[in-house]
Amino acid sequence: MSTATPPPPVSGEVADAASDVHLDTPAGRKRKKSAAGNAARAVTSPWASAVAIILALAWTTPTVGLLVTSFRDQKDIQESGWWTALSTGFTLDNYSQVLGGAEGQPPLTDFIVNSFVIAIPAVFLPLLLASLAAYAFAWIEFPFRNALFVGVFALQIVPLQIALLPLVTMYQQIGINGTYWALWLSHSAFALPLAVFLLHNFMKEIPASLLEAARVDGAGHVRIFFQVLLPLITPALASFGIFQFLWVWNDLLVAITMLGGNAGEGSLAPLTMVLNNISGTLGNRWYLMSAAAFISIAFPVIVFLSLQRYFVRGLLAGGTKG
Repeated sequence: MSTATPPPPVSGEVADAASDVHLDTPAGRKRKKSAAGNAARAVTSPWASAVAIILALAWTTPTVGLLVTSFRDQKDIQESGWWTALSTGFTLDNYSQVLGGAEGQPPLTDFIVNSFVIAIPAVFLPLLLASLAAYAFAWIEFPFRNALFVGVFALQIVPLQIALLPLVTMYQQIGINGTYWALWLSHSAFALPLAVFLLHNFMKEIPASLLEAARVDGAGHVRIFFQVLLPLITPALASFGIFQFLWVWNDLLVAITMLGGNAGEGSLAPLTMVLNNISGTLGNRWYLMSAAAFISIAFPVIVFLSLQRYFVRGLLAGGTKG
């Protein structure tokens, strides 16, 4: 009586190859992509769209109420809600009073100029320094490059509040405390670690063959950076520039620390410091507070909308290769 010979054991490599072949079938590909497909269907489902619409309405309703309130007079604000504004009418007196100086308050026009004087250099200075540093970390070989890059990346965990007092002491010693330079240097220093990290990752996605072709044509590092790389990283620069502008424009802590809290007429105070003072002195005058607050909101919104296409391109760039 003969006995059946048992089949030889299947090695791990053969089993893996068989499973790969099985996954290459239509049914296997369907199972392998089921997780991604489920996530995509969940995001694009009608329920997800409904939730997104509800969140958008909840997020924008207070801003719409602030805008409508800023165009109503004091009597209408005290007697009815902002949703009844169509029946009570609108006025531009709130904006004229705030911009021209209401009830002993300095005019906001001077402080709007101060905010732009602070924000524009505080955006372009870190972008220039960070792009140069990112190029060096990405494409130039030098000793301890990786260790230095890790050190720059680690600076992101340093809390802002810890660095303020040493900076004020240093600025007092060199005589620039209470000036625009103190604000420019502070905002640039706080923005550099994140800017270097983001721009470095963006530059590493650029094909090395492009730089090699430029070197064959005789281009050096300066020419490669300004004529080859800089146009390609414009979306990334615009994306970080928007973030930095919003941060500097809405900053209050650094401005108060470096300028000493002086927000009187003729000072270097930004718009946020004046709004902080107005909220204390005109806190019960909602018609003036709403107008001043919306003036402060309007400029970042304009900047964001005007650079929105670069912002989206900068966020999506580098996400895929090929």
